[in-house]
Amino acid sequence: MSARPSFSTQALGGTILRSVSRSFYLSIRFLPQQLRESIPLAYLLARTTDTVADTTRIPGSVRMATLKMLSDGIQGKASREVVINHVASFVPLQENAAERTLLDSLPDCLKWLEQTGGADRDDIRAVLEKITHGQMLDLHRFDNPAEVRALQTAADLDEYTYLVAGCVGEFWTRLCFRHLRDFASLIPDEMLALGRRYGMGLQLINVLRDAGSDLRAGRCYFPENELRGVGLSAAQILSQPDRFQPIYQRWMEKAQDGLECGMQYSRAIRTRRVRAATVLPALIGARTLALLRQAGVSALQRTIKVPRREVRGMILSLAIHLASPRQVDTIFIRTKL
Repeated sequence: MSARPSFSTQALGGTILRSVSRSFYLSIRFLPQQLRESIPLAYLLARTTDTVADTTRIPGSVRMATLKMLSDGIQGKASREVVINHVASFVPLQENAAERTLLDSLPDCLKWLEQTGGADRDDIRAVLEKITHGQMLDLHRFDNPAEVRALQTAADLDEYTYLVAGCVGEFWTRLCFRHLRDFASLIPDEMLALGRRYGMGLQLINVLRDAGSDLRAGRCYFPENELRGVGLSAAQILSQPDRFQPIYQRWMEKAQDGLECGMQYSRAIRTRRVRAATVLPALIGARTLALLRQAGVSALQRTIKVPRREVRGMILSLAIHLASPRQVDTIFIRTKL
């Protein structure tokens, strides 16, 4: 058996983070040094739990048990070696080389977490507890890929987007208030509320973008009671996309509302670099929604992504104009066209 590779903190927050994140790594590059440890570490741990949850070649019950063990390890309630052994069997099953490396790096991520300062470590553990809870709910709800199942109500979808992303907006906000003097012009409670809605909006965009592939995998995040209102079942969406459009459009509008909260959040940030890091996902999200609108019913059959050249253009514009609030608003308006 070959020896497990070892990764430095610098490698974890650099090459490995970049390999598993299309846009998040770009945001991290804007952040001041005091935020470049806890935020990347939390992201890597969340991607690790997500990779475990999504390893479909392993039965759902085993994934659920491993995810629970991994969560206990992150919370400091299980031996690191026991957790590593549980996750080891998932490594060779990853078709993506970056995700194999990510799982290989788990021991070093857990060590990094143990070495992180008390308040930041507590916040990382708190946000990961919510994220893994959301992932386990998914495994429970969609335990049979041969059967297309839907969430029951809008409240269920709100709960899901909060658990896997809204709580991240809160986490980001707490760390910024802790580490940055005079972080924002709004009080913490207002920023926490905006950050929560911003994160939920970003996750809702993921749901909208991935709706077709999710349906083909037996997952429907759109509420069953809304589908019944237009005479559809989850299994009929792909064959009758026109009837599904009113529901899809309503959730697009809610996602747009979440991005507006993100813009309000970003305008309140006083540090230009943090404003740039915070607003970039909103700009990419707004452009994604625009592309989804242009695609219409065909969005369920296509992979919609913002081209890298457009993302690079956003980053360049933010850098040139030092992420001034006026320029950020201009870019945001342009991305929606």
